[in-house]
Amino acid sequence: MPLPSTLEKLSALIAENSISSVLPEYDQSNEGVINLLAGWCRDLGFEVSIMPIEGHPGKFNLLATYGRGPGGLVLSGHTDTVPCNPEKWTSDPFTLTERDGKLYGLGTCDMKGFFALALEALEQVRDKTFHQPLMILATADEECSMSGARALSQSTGPGGRYAVIGEPSSLRPVRMHKGIIMDSIRVTGRAGHSSNPALGINAMDAVHEVMGELKNLRAELAENYRDAHFAVQTPTLNLGCIHGGDNPNRICGSCELAFDLRALPGMSNDDLREEIRRRMNPIAAQNNVEMSFEQLFPGVEPFAESENSALIKEAERLTGHTSVAVNYATEAPFLQNLGMETVVLGPGSIDQAHQVDEFMALDQIEPCVNILRNLIERFCLTPARD
Repeated sequence: MPLPSTLEKLSALIAENSISSVLPEYDQSNEGVINLLAGWCRDLGFEVSIMPIEGHPGKFNLLATYGRGPGGLVLSGHTDTVPCNPEKWTSDPFTLTERDGKLYGLGTCDMKGFFALALEALEQVRDKTFHQPLMILATADEECSMSGARALSQSTGPGGRYAVIGEPSSLRPVRMHKGIIMDSIRVTGRAGHSSNPALGINAMDAVHEVMGELKNLRAELAENYRDAHFAVQTPTLNLGCIHGGDNPNRICGSCELAFDLRALPGMSNDDLREEIRRRMNPIAAQNNVEMSFEQLFPGVEPFAESENSALIKEAERLTGHTSVAVNYATEAPFLQNLGMETVVLGPGSIDQAHQVDEFMALDQIEPCVNILRNLIERFCLTPARD
């Protein structure tokens, strides 16, 4: 039986609801997507391994390997999507719909479409001799916790020498991105009647000082760190949300502030978290409050690949674009830490990701397949170079 066409594959992938979310009522298993990819890969001659994610029931990674030998190329993507609001879509987000030269559906560009195009690229060269393996890596939960990539980073990994992460980059190679921290600071004082401030300890007053110190840190980071490769050239620190108190005539007994911090390559998330805690300790002591810190998710480190990397140079040659830096985060640091030269390069625009009526333009398909086929020829069909 012949394999489904590229669009049929994409249609089947879109039909599988694989939303990941920190909210249990929205979170779904990615098993349906994994099983589709596993079946197609086996039909193409891959050796397939499906790996459950410990501590995350219903979530799986997939590693499919075609050919043998040292090194090789990994084509990697995540199988999950963000939640959506179907009532706001022009068409069903779980039905691939073509109109006006675009393919609409949840995950078309972010990033189920990449898997369909990667398999098409292999089909065009699989009758040739592979000196190094091609690997398809599919991960879980990139959109909420990156649990799939984290689990992979604690294993021996896929073993490839080069990795392409097919996030939507409009087919421009990305060799740098910022990291991300999302944390909260909870301040606990003591509630009391507002008519007498001595009856309590106002947590919101202390959080006012916390916010001021975080703004001081933001200004210092912007002054001391800069990278001209980025559109936003400095680290950013956003005070995202605040919750505290329960009534105007009651002293606020507890208040929580959540923020995100996006560091430049060369900076360390752990060092930044330690610096924030160091700055908060005097505020807690001076205000006689308790202060606790929570990582809302473990964070992603900044990513940078050398501009002299063989993979970066080949990606630039094939796309005709100089590699760029972006402000969003990906799974790239996890693969790079496994010893692979890594680039982010995929079809569709990041502007469409996480949007109502997400789409991938049809004119991205053939160029993407050509780029991936050429990367396979360069890094899998050519004998390994020392």
